[in-house]
Amino acid sequence: MNKSLLVLMPLAAWLTGCSEIAPQPEPSSGPPSAVSVTAVGIQQRPSTYEATGTVHARSTSTISSKWMGYVREVKVQAGDRVSQGQLLILLDARDLDTSANRAAAAREEVRGAIPEADSAVSAAKSNLDLAQVTFRRMSELYSKKSISDQEFDEVSAKQKAAQAMYDMARAKRTQLDSKLAQADEEVRAAQVTRSYAEITSPIAGIVTAKLVDPGNLAAPGVPLLTIDGDAYRLEVAVAESKLPAIRAGQSVSVTLDGANSAIAARVSEILPAVDPASRAATVRIDLPAVPALRSGVFGRASFTFGNRAATEIPASSVIERGQLQSVFVAENGAAHTRLITIGDKFGDQVEVLSGLTAGEKVISPVPQNLADGTPIQVKP
Repeated sequence: MNKSLLVLMPLAAWLTGCSEIAPQPEPSSGPPSAVSVTAVGIQQRPSTYEATGTVHARSTSTISSKWMGYVREVKVQAGDRVSQGQLLILLDARDLDTSANRAAAAREEVRGAIPEADSAVSAAKSNLDLAQVTFRRMSELYSKKSISDQEFDEVSAKQKAAQAMYDMARAKRTQLDSKLAQADEEVRAAQVTRSYAEITSPIAGIVTAKLVDPGNLAAPGVPLLTIDGDAYRLEVAVAESKLPAIRAGQSVSVTLDGANSAIAARVSEILPAVDPASRAATVRIDLPAVPALRSGVFGRASFTFGNRAATEIPASSVIERGQLQSVFVAENGAAHTRLITIGDKFGDQVEVLSGLTAGEKVISPVPQNLADGTPIQVKP
């Protein structure tokens, strides 16, 4: 016997058994079912494109220390809201306090020397005035040959010595001014360095990561805290083909997981690079202040590109079984099942992508126990 016949005979027997187990439904022979029908219509609907992405903070600050020291106290925890300038971390500042005190003491020492220097300048000025007056008198006498050359030379030397002492006293006083200015700078520098022991928040936001505990050694550049600013944006991946229709400032409807309604937002930036793997570019959308908004939240952005013609039917006419959608079409006095593909929903209407054409009559709502081929009577 032919081998192919040996294979086909069991297969035919199996198909025959299946037909006996699951017979096809036959049209009801009872009275027609009264139904309501709606014509498949065409409506102008906005042409939209949906892109998905993740919420990120517009500004994120990583807090680290400018000075190496042991952490004495951490005043915040992850999830805490902080304000700009709020104290976050205290470091052990005993060494810094010593340096600041030393600088302040050096400044006070310079300040203490100023009165003495002022007195020395005043005394030197008095001596100089006396020497100048004496020199003028002796000059008159010398012109009249009333004093000797020796006496005139002595008076002249005293006048020059007094001038030198006065200049020296003024120079010392000027040096004190310079030393005082330098001491002031050292004190300010010590105060700035001392301020490194008190780490404050540069922005207002929420602490998203706490990486330090009391007793840890804080070093420059080592992250201690991470703070997300209060302003957020949604970053979505937009297909390369849709980029020409998107511009900065464009209005976008955003839906976030956990939000009860759509959010009106605007495109803030379109990154110029396109991912060669996904053929998509990142579009950043600034979000308004929304309660409980956090980084990492999943979101959808809906872009509108004009209008389009949509084939629509009532949502109540659609029957869903698993992943299949179907409707009953009224044809020749009977209900006939038609598989369809649905698209967007608009209130109580649903878009039909395939399976129906405009003008066809669909049964809506669908009565219970209505089967394919059942006789129907359309209600007036």
